[in-house]
Amino acid sequence: MVSSIEVTIPQPVYEVARDDNITLPCSFKPKSPVTKTTNVIVSWSASPDLEDDPESLRLLVPSLITTHYHSLTSSLDVKSEYEGRVTLDHDITRGKINLKLQKVSMRDTRLHECKVQIPLDDEGNPSDTTDLVVLVAPSKPICKIQGTAEYGNNVNLTCFSEEGSPKPIYKWKNYDTNNNPLPSLPLKATEKDGVLSLFNISRETSGYFICTSTNKIRSASCNVTLSVMPRSLMSTATTAIIASVGAIAVLILAVIIYCCCCRKKKNKGEEYAMGEQEDVEYTDKEHHENGDGYVDRHDRQDERSEKERDYSDRRSDYHDQRSDYDDRRSDYNDRRSDYDDRRSDHDDRRDRYPDRRDDYDDRRERYDDRRDHYDDRYDDRRDRYDDRRDNRRDRHDNRRDRYDDRYDDPDRPPSVPPNKPSPGEYRD
Repeated sequence: MVSSIEVTIPQPVYEVARDDNITLPCSFKPKSPVTKTTNVIVSWSASPDLEDDPESLRLLVPSLITTHYHSLTSSLDVKSEYEGRVTLDHDITRGKINLKLQKVSMRDTRLHECKVQIPLDDEGNPSDTTDLVVLVAPSKPICKIQGTAEYGNNVNLTCFSEEGSPKPIYKWKNYDTNNNPLPSLPLKATEKDGVLSLFNISRETSGYFICTSTNKIRSASCNVTLSVMPRSLMSTATTAIIASVGAIAVLILAVIIYCCCCRKKKNKGEEYAMGEQEDVEYTDKEHHENGDGYVDRHDRQDERSEKERDYSDRRSDYHDQRSDYDDRRSDYNDRRSDYDDRRSDHDDRRDRYPDRRDDYDDRRERYDDRRDHYDDRYDDRRDRYDDRRDNRRDRHDNRRDRYDDRYDDPDRPPSVPPNKPSPGEYRD
């Protein structure tokens, strides 16, 4: 006699190998002895412990016993997932309700609950639980290399077993190229969850690596050979070609900018020449007269001085633009010198790759021809520009000399329009 019902499972955890059979024991002690008229409901359930599992799987629901166990009139309900694999070994009068599982699988690794329901006896501990762990040896792991095994790169060695319960533990070991075990992994290496990360690999990193996957049943291993090689010739050649194309692109861009600047300066020079001609046009009709009927020479002199100052300002602006152009040309020469230095460095690398030397020489000759062509065009344009500038300056000097000769002679009488009467006509 007890004060309330007590349901007990002896162990909190039971372990079994996959495909084996197991019996989960469960016993109960009711408050009052079970008789022929006592209604007893016994149920076993398995709670899911995986994210993709459905709701709690009720294995046996319910098992109702209303008479003596030798002449039972009870019903046994088994879920379809366990049909043919689950039986109930019970003796209600003695308080035994054991669960038998056959050919267990990984899905049977769950929390199992034994529960007994008796009317008017619902206090105490009407249920108890236990964990069933299905043991599976780790499958043969798969070893892979992630990354390119070249000098200076980072690579990962991966190791993974698709099966294993409990979860396997992975361990890496290192052997040199002569298959001699090394005391430890490379200095620049980290190991976590079967992934061995190697950083800044070199020739000394090459070797034979073995990964072992282990749990409490047994272990399995795989191996991988790491051969670290120098960087491929294709990568080096690709880098050189990209550098050459970039230099040519910069040169072409500089030429285009130079041509645009020259064209802009040409247009500005033409506009300036046209404006100068308009300013220096002088006709007798534009003279204004003073009270005596003569042209005010002082006003004309002020206008001439103002025009000369404006011309000086424009000339200084032109010299500033020319200085800026000279700076750009010196910068271009610096870039060309830098390119020559790069070309000499590329010649040193070319000696290591004789098979590609002819192709590189052809490209270099084409580039030299193109550069000479650009230099010739540049010199021709500069000569034409200097000639135009000198001609414009000579014309301006000649025009200024004529202007000074015309107005600096004090004895020269003022010009008289053709249709203006002479002073003698006024006296008459």
